[in-house]
Amino acid sequence: MAVRSAMHQAGATVLTQLLQFAAPAAEQRTISCSCSQPAQYRELRSKRVVTVVGQVEVSRPYYLCPHCHAGQFPADVELDIQNTEFSPGVRRMLAIVGQEAPFDQGRQQLKLLADLEVTTKAVERTAETIGEDIAAREQAEIQRAMQLDLPMVVGEPVPILYVEMDGTGVPVVRKETAGRQGKTEGQPAHTREVKLGCVFTQTKWDEEGYAIRDPDSTTYVGAIETAEEFGKRIYLEAWKGGWSRAQKKVVLGDGSEWIWNIADQHFPGAIQIVDLYHARQHLWELARKLYPNQEAEQRRWMMIHQDLLDNCKIKKLVTSLRSIQTSSAELVEKLRTEAEYFRKNVRRMRYPKFRRQHLFVGTGVIEAGCKTVIGSRCKQSGMFWTVRGANSILALRCCQTNGRFEDYWEARRA
Repeated sequence: MAVRSAMHQAGATVLTQLLQFAAPAAEQRTISCSCSQPAQYRELRSKRVVTVVGQVEVSRPYYLCPHCHAGQFPADVELDIQNTEFSPGVRRMLAIVGQEAPFDQGRQQLKLLADLEVTTKAVERTAETIGEDIAAREQAEIQRAMQLDLPMVVGEPVPILYVEMDGTGVPVVRKETAGRQGKTEGQPAHTREVKLGCVFTQTKWDEEGYAIRDPDSTTYVGAIETAEEFGKRIYLEAWKGGWSRAQKKVVLGDGSEWIWNIADQHFPGAIQIVDLYHARQHLWELARKLYPNQEAEQRRWMMIHQDLLDNCKIKKLVTSLRSIQTSSAELVEKLRTEAEYFRKNVRRMRYPKFRRQHLFVGTGVIEAGCKTVIGSRCKQSGMFWTVRGANSILALRCCQTNGRFEDYWEARRA
C-alpha cells in the first residue's frame, strides 16, 4: 500500500506537468461563442481534478465573450472534465461501483482498491449522471427506431430468439407514490413497478428435448415507465439481438395484460407462451382456497387439474372450474376470474406443442433478472428511490450487464 501510494504521488506530479497548457498564440486568441460572437482569451486558470493517480492541477486557457459574458474552457471539453472535478477514468470507477452496490459501499471500495478519497454523495451523483446520459442516448435510439431508422444487424440467421417481460416493485420515496393505490385497499402504494425485459437466443436442446439458452446471449432493458414506452424499449433491444434474422420468434411472459398488448403491437406473428409455472401457481392458489388446511385434498385436486393444464386441455379445465359449487361469494368471484384467465390464454398454453418444438415454456431467465439486475441493487433494506434515480441506475446497470459499458465510453469520445 505504501509503494502504491508513492507511485500515485509520482504519477500525479508527472500528470500535473503534462496538463499545464501554454497560452495560445496571438492568432489563436479568439474562438467562437455559442451566441455567435467571438470570445477573447483572458488568462490561464487552474483547476484541481481527481484522477486515477490522485489529485492533479490543470492549468488551461480561459476565454470570455464580451457580448454575452459567457466564459469557456476549450481544454475542459477536450479532456472531458467540463463541469466536474473527476477525470473520465475516475468517473468510470464511480459509475461501476455505484451500479454494483450501495453508494457508501462504493466509496469504501474505491478507497481500498484504488486509494481514492471520494464522498458517498460523489459516487451517487456521478453514477446517476452517467446513467442519465446512457438513458438519454437510449431514448434517442428508441426515437430513431420508431421512425424505422434502424441499423441493419448483419450476421448469421438466428434459429430461435426469445423476448421475455416481467415487472417487479421497487421501494420509492413518498412523493413518487402520491395518489397511487397500494395492493391493500385503502392503503397508499409504497413501490413503483420496474418493467424488465430480456432478449436471448437458443440453438440447441439437451438429450431429453429441453431447451438450452445460448451462453452470453442475454441482454436486459428496464425502467419505471408506462407499458407504451417500455414496448418501444424492448422492441429496440429485440432488434439489436437479431429479431430481423430470427427464424423462429417467441414472446414469453406471465398473464399480465400489458405484456401481451406489447407482444401484439411490436412482435406480431411471434409465438406467445404463458409461463407454465406461473399458470400452475394460479391453480395452486385455487386449491388452497378450496381446501384450506387440507394438504392431501389440495394435492389430489391439483393432480387432476394440473394434468389438464400440462396437456393443453384448457377447455376442460375451464369447464371444471366453472362447475365448482360454493356458497362463498369471494370464492365464486375467484373461480370466475381464474376460469377467464385460462380461457383468454388458451392459445398461449399449448405446452405439448411447444415442448415438441424444443421451446422454453418458463420465464426463469427474466425472473432471475428481476433478482440480479433489479433486486440485488435496488431492493436492499432501507433503500428508497426517486423514479429519476432508480431509472438512471437501472440504465447504467443494464449497460454494464449487457457488456456495452466500454462502447458507451467510446461513443463519448466520438
